[in-house]
Amino acid sequence: MDKKFKLGIHTYTLHLWGLGQNWGIHAEPRPKSMTLMQLMDNAVDWGLDGLHITGCDLETKDDARLKEVRDAAKDHGLYLEYNFSLNEEFDSRLTDTVEQGIHIAQMLGAEYGKVSLDIRRPRPLYGSCFHPAVMRQLCDIHDEIQSSLPLLEKSGVKLGLENHTETFADEIIWLIEKINHPQVGACVDTVNSMGVLEGPEEAVTKLAPYAFINHFCDHKLDRDQFGVRFHGVALGDGDIDCIKVYNLIKKLSPTDRINFEIEWDMGGDPIETARMKELDACIRSIKYAREVLKIGQ
Repeated sequence: MDKKFKLGIHTYTLHLWGLGQNWGIHAEPRPKSMTLMQLMDNAVDWGLDGLHITGCDLETKDDARLKEVRDAAKDHGLYLEYNFSLNEEFDSRLTDTVEQGIHIAQMLGAEYGKVSLDIRRPRPLYGSCFHPAVMRQLCDIHDEIQSSLPLLEKSGVKLGLENHTETFADEIIWLIEKINHPQVGACVDTVNSMGVLEGPEEAVTKLAPYAFINHFCDHKLDRDQFGVRFHGVALGDGDIDCIKVYNLIKKLSPTDRINFEIEWDMGGDPIETARMKELDACIRSIKYAREVLKIGQ
Protein backbone atom coordinates (compact mmCIF):
# COMPACT_ATOMS: atom_id res chain seq x y z
CA MET A 1 0.00 0.00 0.00
CA ASP A 2 1.28 3.51 -0.84
CA LYS A 3 2.12 5.63 2.17
CA LYS A 4 -0.11 8.62 2.80
CA PHE A 5 1.80 11.86 2.32
CA LYS A 6 1.40 15.03 4.36
CA LEU A 7 1.45 18.43 2.62
CA GLY A 8 3.38 21.39 4.00
CA ILE A 9 4.38 24.84 2.79
CA HIS A 10 7.87 26.32 2.61
CA THR A 11 7.40 29.87 3.88
CA TYR A 12 9.47 31.28 1.00
CA THR A 13 6.31 30.65 -1.03
CA LEU A 14 5.07 33.94 0.48
CA HIS A 15 8.35 35.85 0.43
CA LEU A 16 6.65 38.99 -0.94
CA TRP A 17 4.64 38.99 2.30
CA GLY A 18 7.88 39.15 4.29
CA LEU A 19 8.12 35.43 5.04
CA GLY A 20 10.89 32.95 4.15
CA GLN A 21 13.82 35.23 3.33
CA ASN A 22 15.25 37.82 1.02
CA TRP A 23 16.96 35.77 -1.67
CA GLY A 24 18.96 36.86 -4.69
CA ILE A 25 18.96 40.56 -3.76
CA HIS A 26 20.90 42.63 -1.26
CA ALA A 27 18.11 44.64 0.31
CA GLU A 28 16.54 45.57 3.61
CA PRO A 29 14.23 42.85 4.92
CA ARG A 30 10.68 43.19 3.68
CA PRO A 31 8.23 44.21 6.39
CA LYS A 32 5.87 41.38 7.27
CA SER A 33 2.45 41.65 5.72
CA MET A 34 1.73 38.20 7.20
CA THR A 35 3.19 36.94 10.46
CA LEU A 36 4.15 33.37 11.24
CA MET A 37 1.15 33.06 13.56
CA GLN A 38 -1.18 34.35 10.83
CA LEU A 39 0.36 31.84 8.43
CA MET A 40 -0.43 29.07 10.91
CA ASP A 41 -4.08 30.17 10.92
CA ASN A 42 -4.08 30.24 7.12
CA ALA A 43 -2.38 26.84 6.92
CA VAL A 44 -5.22 25.32 8.93
CA ASP A 45 -7.81 27.04 6.71
CA TRP A 46 -6.00 25.74 3.61
CA GLY A 47 -5.93 22.18 4.97
CA LEU A 48 -2.14 21.96 5.24
CA ASP A 49 -0.28 19.63 7.58
CA GLY A 50 2.89 21.57 8.33
CA LEU A 51 5.28 24.48 7.85
CA HIS A 52 8.90 24.58 6.69
CA ILE A 53 10.12 27.75 8.43
CA THR A 54 13.22 29.97 8.60
CA GLY A 55 14.90 32.33 11.02
CA CYS A 56 13.24 35.18 9.15
CA ASP A 57 9.84 33.84 10.21
CA LEU A 58 10.94 33.38 13.82
CA GLU A 59 12.12 37.00 14.08
CA THR A 60 14.13 36.08 17.19
CA LYS A 61 15.78 32.78 18.05
CA ASP A 62 15.72 32.92 21.84
CA ASP A 63 14.32 29.89 23.62
CA ALA A 64 11.18 31.71 24.78
CA ARG A 65 10.23 32.56 21.18
CA LEU A 66 11.03 29.04 19.99
CA LYS A 67 8.77 27.58 22.68
CA GLU A 68 6.00 30.01 21.71
CA VAL A 69 6.22 28.90 18.08
CA ARG A 70 6.42 25.22 19.03
CA ASP A 71 3.32 25.49 21.22
CA ALA A 72 1.40 27.41 18.57
CA ALA A 73 2.20 24.79 15.93
CA LYS A 74 1.08 22.05 18.30
CA ASP A 75 -2.17 23.90 18.99
CA HIS A 76 -2.73 24.21 15.23
CA GLY A 77 -1.92 20.54 14.61
CA LEU A 78 0.99 21.45 12.31
CA TYR A 79 4.42 19.85 11.98
CA LEU A 80 7.41 22.19 11.82
CA GLU A 81 10.70 21.84 9.95
CA TYR A 82 13.57 24.29 10.43
CA ASN A 83 15.41 25.73 7.42
CA PHE A 84 18.82 27.28 8.02
CA SER A 85 21.97 28.18 6.11
CA LEU A 86 25.63 27.98 7.00
CA ASN A 87 26.62 31.22 5.26
CA GLU A 88 23.60 32.85 3.60
CA GLU A 89 24.77 35.46 1.09
CA PHE A 90 21.66 37.64 0.94
CA ASP A 91 19.84 37.31 4.27
CA SER A 92 21.88 36.76 7.41
CA ARG A 93 18.75 35.93 9.42
CA LEU A 94 18.98 32.41 7.99
CA THR A 95 22.60 31.79 9.01
CA ASP A 96 23.28 29.42 11.93
CA THR A 97 26.09 27.10 12.83
CA VAL A 98 25.23 23.41 12.64
CA GLU A 99 24.94 23.23 16.43
CA GLN A 100 22.72 26.33 16.55
CA GLY A 101 20.48 24.88 13.84
CA ILE A 102 20.15 21.59 15.72
CA HIS A 103 19.27 23.41 18.95
CA ILE A 104 16.66 25.59 17.26
CA ALA A 105 15.07 22.62 15.51
CA GLN A 106 14.94 20.71 18.79
CA MET A 107 13.37 23.64 20.65
CA LEU A 108 10.76 23.98 17.89
CA GLY A 109 9.88 20.32 18.20
CA ALA A 110 10.98 19.88 14.59
CA GLU A 111 12.01 16.40 13.54
CA TYR A 112 14.10 17.80 10.68
CA GLY A 113 16.54 20.64 10.14
CA LYS A 114 17.35 21.60 6.56
CA VAL A 115 20.83 22.92 5.81
CA SER A 116 21.94 25.06 2.87
CA LEU A 117 25.70 24.59 2.47
CA ASP A 118 26.21 27.95 0.72
CA ILE A 119 29.15 26.81 -1.36
CA ARG A 120 30.98 29.59 -3.21
CA ARG A 121 31.79 28.08 -6.60
CA PRO A 122 34.49 29.13 -9.06
CA ARG A 123 33.53 29.97 -12.59
CA PRO A 124 32.51 28.49 -14.87
CA LEU A 125 29.75 26.86 -12.83
CA TYR A 126 29.10 24.23 -15.47
CA GLY A 127 31.35 21.20 -15.15
CA SER A 128 32.73 22.30 -11.77
CA CYS A 129 31.43 19.35 -9.77
CA PHE A 130 34.06 18.35 -7.16
CA HIS A 131 36.27 21.31 -8.06
CA PRO A 132 39.18 21.58 -5.57
CA ALA A 133 37.86 24.92 -4.26
CA VAL A 134 34.49 23.27 -3.63
CA MET A 135 36.04 20.21 -2.00
CA ARG A 136 37.88 22.38 0.54
CA GLN A 137 34.54 23.86 1.59
CA LEU A 138 32.82 20.47 1.68
CA CYS A 139 35.59 19.09 3.90
CA ASP A 140 35.15 21.98 6.36
CA ILE A 141 31.39 21.33 6.42
CA HIS A 142 32.05 17.62 6.92
CA ASP A 143 34.18 18.41 9.97
CA GLU A 144 31.58 20.79 11.45
CA ILE A 145 28.77 18.25 11.08
CA GLN A 146 30.98 15.43 12.35
CA SER A 147 31.78 17.37 15.51
CA SER A 148 28.05 18.06 16.02
CA LEU A 149 26.99 14.41 15.86
CA PRO A 150 26.81 13.95 19.66
CA LEU A 151 24.37 16.88 19.88
CA LEU A 152 22.46 15.54 16.90
CA GLU A 153 22.10 12.16 18.57
CA LYS A 154 21.05 13.70 21.89
CA SER A 155 18.43 15.93 20.23
CA GLY A 156 16.98 13.30 17.91
CA VAL A 157 16.89 15.88 15.08
CA LYS A 158 17.70 14.72 11.54
CA LEU A 159 19.65 16.98 9.17
CA GLY A 160 18.76 17.27 5.49
CA LEU A 161 21.59 18.71 3.37
CA GLU A 162 20.05 20.59 0.44
CA ASN A 163 21.08 20.69 -3.19
CA HIS A 164 20.86 24.46 -3.07
CA THR A 165 21.36 26.54 -6.20
CA GLU A 166 25.14 26.18 -6.06
CA THR A 167 25.56 22.48 -5.29
CA PHE A 168 25.56 19.36 -7.45
CA ALA A 169 23.64 16.28 -6.31
CA ASP A 170 26.82 14.17 -6.34
CA GLU A 171 28.51 16.61 -3.96
CA ILE A 172 25.65 16.32 -1.48
CA ILE A 173 25.75 12.53 -1.74
CA TRP A 174 29.54 12.50 -1.25
CA LEU A 175 29.16 14.52 1.95
CA ILE A 176 26.34 12.35 3.30
CA GLU A 177 28.24 9.15 2.61
CA LYS A 178 31.45 10.46 4.18
CA ILE A 179 29.59 11.47 7.35
CA ASN A 180 27.79 8.12 7.26
CA HIS A 181 25.29 8.73 10.04
CA PRO A 182 21.59 7.72 10.02
CA GLN A 183 20.55 11.22 11.15
CA VAL A 184 22.28 12.98 8.24
CA GLY A 185 20.57 12.80 4.87
CA ALA A 186 19.37 15.08 2.10
CA CYS A 187 16.79 17.71 1.32
CA VAL A 188 16.00 17.38 -2.37
CA ASP A 189 14.85 20.53 -4.16
CA THR A 190 13.10 19.78 -7.45
CA VAL A 191 14.39 22.85 -9.34
CA ASN A 192 17.61 24.04 -7.68
CA SER A 193 19.86 21.82 -9.78
CA MET A 194 19.22 24.09 -12.75
CA GLY A 195 21.41 26.66 -10.98
CA VAL A 196 24.44 24.52 -11.87
CA LEU A 197 22.95 23.30 -15.18
CA GLU A 198 22.11 19.88 -13.78
CA GLY A 199 18.93 18.13 -14.95
CA PRO A 200 16.16 18.36 -12.31
CA GLU A 201 14.87 14.83 -12.73
CA GLU A 202 18.42 13.45 -12.66
CA ALA A 203 19.11 15.31 -9.40
CA VAL A 204 15.85 14.10 -7.83
CA THR A 205 16.57 10.50 -8.86
CA LYS A 206 20.03 10.67 -7.28
CA LEU A 207 19.05 12.46 -4.06
CA ALA A 208 15.60 11.05 -3.27
CA PRO A 209 16.92 7.83 -1.67
CA TYR A 210 18.83 9.99 0.84
CA ALA A 211 16.12 12.64 1.31
CA PHE A 212 14.36 13.03 4.64
CA ILE A 213 12.69 16.21 3.35
CA ASN A 214 12.12 18.15 0.15
CA HIS A 215 11.31 21.46 -1.50
CA PHE A 216 8.73 20.64 -4.15
CA CYS A 217 8.83 23.42 -6.76
CA ASP A 218 7.88 24.11 -10.36
CA HIS A 219 9.59 26.57 -12.70
CA LYS A 220 8.87 27.82 -16.19
CA LEU A 221 11.77 28.35 -18.59
CA ASP A 222 11.68 31.25 -21.02
CA ARG A 223 14.14 31.70 -23.87
CA ASP A 224 15.06 34.75 -25.92
CA GLN A 225 18.02 35.94 -27.98
CA PHE A 226 20.05 36.58 -24.82
CA GLY A 227 19.63 33.15 -23.26
CA VAL A 228 17.29 31.42 -20.83
CA ARG A 229 15.63 32.39 -17.58
CA PHE A 230 13.42 30.40 -15.24
CA HIS A 231 10.51 31.80 -13.26
CA GLY A 232 8.81 30.44 -10.18
CA VAL A 233 5.18 29.52 -10.89
CA ALA A 234 2.34 27.65 -9.23
CA LEU A 235 2.66 23.87 -9.18
CA GLY A 236 1.60 22.47 -12.55
CA ASP A 237 2.11 25.74 -14.45
CA GLY A 238 5.78 25.25 -15.28
CA ASP A 239 8.12 22.92 -17.14
CA ILE A 240 8.86 20.48 -14.30
CA ASP A 241 6.95 17.22 -14.71
CA CYS A 242 5.45 17.43 -11.22
CA ILE A 243 3.61 14.12 -11.51
CA LYS A 244 6.77 12.25 -12.52
CA VAL A 245 8.88 13.96 -9.85
CA TYR A 246 6.29 13.27 -7.14
CA ASN A 247 6.22 9.60 -8.18
CA LEU A 248 10.03 9.48 -7.98
CA ILE A 249 9.93 10.86 -4.44
CA LYS A 250 7.16 8.43 -3.48
CA LYS A 251 9.14 5.51 -4.86
CA LEU A 252 12.65 6.40 -3.75
CA SER A 253 12.51 8.67 -0.69
CA PRO A 254 11.99 7.67 2.94
CA THR A 255 9.88 10.80 3.53
CA ASP A 256 6.12 10.97 3.92
CA ARG A 257 5.95 14.76 3.45
CA ILE A 258 5.85 17.11 0.50
CA ASN A 259 6.76 20.74 1.22
CA PHE A 260 5.74 22.85 -1.76
CA GLU A 261 7.61 26.04 -2.55
CA ILE A 262 6.88 28.84 -5.02
CA GLU A 263 9.58 31.29 -6.05
CA TRP A 264 7.12 33.84 -7.39
CA ASP A 265 8.59 36.51 -9.66
CA MET A 266 6.81 39.84 -9.14
CA GLY A 267 8.08 41.14 -12.49
CA GLY A 268 6.95 44.70 -13.07
CA ASP A 269 3.93 44.47 -10.77
CA PRO A 270 3.57 46.86 -7.85
CA ILE A 271 4.13 45.04 -4.57
CA GLU A 272 0.44 44.97 -3.58
CA THR A 273 -0.55 43.33 -6.89
CA ALA A 274 2.40 40.93 -6.78
CA ARG A 275 1.50 39.80 -3.26
CA MET A 276 -2.03 38.90 -4.29
CA LYS A 277 -0.76 37.00 -7.36
CA GLU A 278 1.70 35.13 -5.14
CA LEU A 279 -1.06 34.25 -2.68
CA ASP A 280 -3.26 33.04 -5.54
CA ALA A 281 -0.41 30.87 -6.85
CA CYS A 282 -0.04 29.43 -3.34
CA ILE A 283 -3.70 28.47 -3.13
CA ARG A 284 -3.69 27.06 -6.68
CA SER A 285 -0.62 24.97 -5.78
CA ILE A 286 -2.45 23.45 -2.83
CA LYS A 287 -5.38 22.63 -5.08
CA TYR A 288 -3.03 21.01 -7.62
CA ALA A 289 -1.24 19.03 -4.92
CA ARG A 290 -4.51 17.71 -3.52
CA GLU A 291 -6.51 17.17 -6.71
CA VAL A 292 -3.88 16.26 -9.31
CA LEU A 293 -1.03 14.76 -7.29
CA LYS A 294 -3.54 13.33 -4.79
CA ILE A 295 -1.31 14.17 -1.83
CA GLY A 296 -3.00 13.10 1.37
CA GLN A 297 -5.23 10.54 -0.31
